Amino acid sequence: MAEIMISLKDIKKTYESMGEKVEAVKGVSLEIGKGESISVMGHSGSGKSTLLSIIGALTPATSGIIEIDGINIYELSQERRADFRREYLGFVFQQFQLIPYLTAIENVMLPLTTTKRPNKEKRDMAAEVLQRVGLGNKINRLPNQLSGGEQERVAIARAIVNEPPLILADEPTGSLDTKTGDEIMELFQRLNEEGLTILMVTHNPEYTSYMKRTITMKDGLLLPN
Repeated sequence: MAEIMISLKDIKKTYESMGEKVEAVKGVSLEIGKGESISVMGHSGSGKSTLLSIIGALTPATSGIIEIDGINIYELSQERRADFRREYLGFVFQQFQLIPYLTAIENVMLPLTTTKRPNKEKRDMAAEVLQRVGLGNKINRLPNQLSGGEQERVAIARAIVNEPPLILADEPTGSLDTKTGDEIMELFQRLNEEGLTILMVTHNPEYTSYMKRTITMKDGLLLPN
């Protein structure tokens, strides 16, 4: 395997729901190499989105060790962890989570807000990634002036504008029709060919063919390949 990007060692996540203890993730160990593209399959409630949230430094595991590029992310202070997310991770969600009153380019510029760059440089960076995802001629459109697939492309551009090495995508095609979903998957495939490591949660087996490897979760556990 290539140099390790993600290392999970016996990751467990337990939480309380309606007074009962729920084991969402039950001892997952996994290694993902730099430059890999992985699809995580599983039915609703299998723990796949919880696992993605843990990897994304959003939800601490109850126990276990997670390292990204050799960094134990939950040993970082909360402030440093926020910096880590900005530098290392790009997030893409099923609900595009675009700001409705901001244009496409303004939405893409959001992750650059806290960086010490001139505004023109930020705008040029955002315009460049919108060009990369095929929206170079629609940078000044508001989200409601874009199709669902175009909004997802804006969300992907926003995820990669900081040039993070790792993209985490949670059901990125879930609200799209089949043709548009295929186009988005082709875009992810192209980004992976450019060197990005991609970890994508999906319940659609048709999209696993776009990724280099597929893992399956059931009841909080990884199933053997």
